[in-house]
Amino acid sequence: MSNETDFPEIRESVRRLCADFPGAYWQALDRERAYPMDFVKTLTEAGFLSVLIPEEFGGSGMGLRAAAAILEEIHRSGCNGGACHAQMYTMGTLLRHGSVQQKERYLPGIASGELRLQAFGVTEPTSGTDTTRIRTFAKRKGDKYVVNGQKIWISRAEHSDLMILLARTTRREEASKPTDGMSVLLIDLREAVGKGLTIRPIRTMLNHATTELFFDDLEVPADNLVGEQDRGFRYIIDGMNAERILIASECIGDGRFFIDRATAYAKDRSVFGRAIGENQAVQFPIARAYVQLTAAAEMVAKAAALFDNGEPCGAEANMAKMLASEASWAAADMCVQTHGGFGFAEEYDIERKFRETRLYQVAPISTNLILSHVATHVLGLPKSF
Repeated sequence: MSNETDFPEIRESVRRLCADFPGAYWQALDRERAYPMDFVKTLTEAGFLSVLIPEEFGGSGMGLRAAAAILEEIHRSGCNGGACHAQMYTMGTLLRHGSVQQKERYLPGIASGELRLQAFGVTEPTSGTDTTRIRTFAKRKGDKYVVNGQKIWISRAEHSDLMILLARTTRREEASKPTDGMSVLLIDLREAVGKGLTIRPIRTMLNHATTELFFDDLEVPADNLVGEQDRGFRYIIDGMNAERILIASECIGDGRFFIDRATAYAKDRSVFGRAIGENQAVQFPIARAYVQLTAAAEMVAKAAALFDNGEPCGAEANMAKMLASEASWAAADMCVQTHGGFGFAEEYDIERKFRETRLYQVAPISTNLILSHVATHVLGLPKSF
């Protein structure tokens, strides 16, 4: 089972890389809401973003546990993988369900960084997290699909060459069940923007390059259909397990960042002639955060191991994401409290990381939906409304 001592060489390499991108780099980007181009380029050239792509397509094919270690160390170092983490796992839909021709055409470029596939078009304004109620529709017309609809909360669309899009190809009311009738299309954003696709940036609390997408008779070659028509929901769910495990690993990294910072500050900061860390009122919250995070890390490791072994891991992926996000948020709150007023100062990086880790209570799936999944799919309770 993976833990913070596994993949030591990878972790050390990531730490060295991140050392070249200190807090001042992220603070400047945060103020301007700019994309961390240099950071993403460096990660790509080091091969860290292609870790899940098989060697035959130019990646290292090391598995999800290695990817989790990379993202954990990025976040523990004070950096943020949100600008590029989807480059790691979004291609999983293509890898598992794409045709041989699609894999050969796109995966080598994704592995080298020549192509960026890090946009994932699922969420819509009227459906929220009830994916079966999406309305974006792709109508087959000869050798192409014509797409109309809208997506929201789509990160990195302006910084991606390709996008995985989930759209209905059969109306919900006409499908045999709600999860049928959806298909996955690979969208070439370089060709689509201005020709049926409009991207509108959304300014948010976080620097995640979030956008809203509008489709107006966008034509997509039928060859860009991934897998079979009307079976796309299954393909997307398959990729979501990887996403949730990797997001959970980022939360573990955030939590370790906060605990590291709080512990160091509690040792160094003196008030009334002694280190504040001598006070149990300061010690105990740090210790509690450490205990919570350690337990969450075990669930993340279990979920990653199940995924790499090809075993069912839906419940574990969801529980890992929930436990890790809650542990990191508790550690963030503790760290701010430990630093007092300094926790709000930009130069300490804590307020930035505090904002970043809060996101994971909501995205990519909210805590309440995870509890609903466990209640109905694991415990067999009736579906709640």
